Amino acid sequence: MTGLFDPLTQRGVTLPNRIGVSPMCQYCCAGDGRPTEWHLQHLVSRALGGAGLVMAEATAVVPEGRITPEDLGLWEEAQMPGHARLTDAIARAGAVPAIQLAHAGRKASRNPPWRGGPAAQGWEPVGPSALAFEGYATPRAMSEAEIVAVIGALALAARRAVEVGYRVIELHAAHGYLVHQFLSPLANRRDDGWGGDFEGRTRLLREAAAAVRAAIPDSIPLWVRISHTDWDPAGWTTEETVEVSRRLKALGVDAMDVSSGGNLAAPKIPLGPGYQVPGAEAVKRGAEIDVAAVGMITEPQQAQDIVAAGRADVVLLARAMLRDPYWAWRAAEALGATDRLAIPPQYERGWGKLPLRAATAEAMPAL
Repeated sequence: MTGLFDPLTQRGVTLPNRIGVSPMCQYCCAGDGRPTEWHLQHLVSRALGGAGLVMAEATAVVPEGRITPEDLGLWEEAQMPGHARLTDAIARAGAVPAIQLAHAGRKASRNPPWRGGPAAQGWEPVGPSALAFEGYATPRAMSEAEIVAVIGALALAARRAVEVGYRVIELHAAHGYLVHQFLSPLANRRDDGWGGDFEGRTRLLREAAAAVRAAIPDSIPLWVRISHTDWDPAGWTTEETVEVSRRLKALGVDAMDVSSGGNLAAPKIPLGPGYQVPGAEAVKRGAEIDVAAVGMITEPQQAQDIVAAGRADVVLLARAMLRDPYWAWRAAEALGATDRLAIPPQYERGWGKLPLRAATAEAMPAL
């Protein structure tokens, strides 16, 4: 039986356990897309806390692909040194550094959520069709040349991500952002080769995955985050998610990170503990591919049961990690797995039941 603290190997990368930090936008760049001290503290604290995988937030591959002007970016070389510092610190703290590459599409040019509304110095959003997300500006429908350019930008950003030390690359095709917009008939009304039927609506995702796979080494795992359903019978469905996951596996994708929603402002979602896990399980069974489960996974035994039952291979935590960066240590104690997770010696006095690992603080670069 596989447990939460068992390692997972994909290609040339081994996660030390099945606990991951989900990508969470921090909206704290100064308009230049460069990582900040906030990113360093936010991500490294969770790596020190025992997570096996730490994924940087949705990172824009072109400036107009940002959700807000304060988003993280990787569209130019000037942004690479900051990312390299992040990956080095995450790896030294004991976790595998990962990154999610994204384009916001019609949900771009906004203020951070705590301010709300359109960005004061914004830009024209784009999308598959001139259909607005509720309460947002109407996007301009993309030309074919623009679509192809986005695929190239994703591949270039992925190559840069590997150069700076990220060891898992994830494409963002969920939560109502650009690639998800192309997948869903709620946002995509095109009548050319990038819309219409399943083949057309999934073309951007399939071609982007193929381009990114070709741009990164064979040793680097490629993941895709996907919304398995729009929670609307007229939208994208779990069955379609299973089928596209089969296609993506054949293209060299190693895992599907299965979430849901994002293309409707107020869908009817049956919220509850682990409410998105059935979608992950459907993809794992139907496409025979590794999956990450998300969505109100908060308790150690809950996470252990998901992995042990074979419903998912990894659990990614978001809000639970915001509340407790040391969630993995607490889980090890709760599950009687303190022999499976080592802590830095600097923290021994607070967590004396866990074995020590090699010192980390003295190996960190100076500020």
